Amino acid sequence: MPDRWIDFSDIPETTGAELKRARRVGRPKTGNPKQLIAIRISPTLLAQLRRLAVKQSKPYQTLIHELLEKAAIRAA
Repeated sequence: MPDRWIDFSDIPETTGAELKRARRVGRPKTGNPKQLIAIRISPTLLAQLRRLAVKQSKPYQTLIHELLEKAAIRAA
């Protein structure tokens, strides 16, 4: 359904107090942002990395970052 068909007339206006209480949703701002890339990983390897991340109680992308960082330091 296109937005133009939706009736927004029964939604109350947002007050200044509500806007002051509003919080940002999403990733926190950091002083060291990471760059988004795309890589191809076999489904088997990705599943293995995800299982390892669960065992370590961390997101799998964080685990991959840490593994790549350690490998790059060792290779330097």
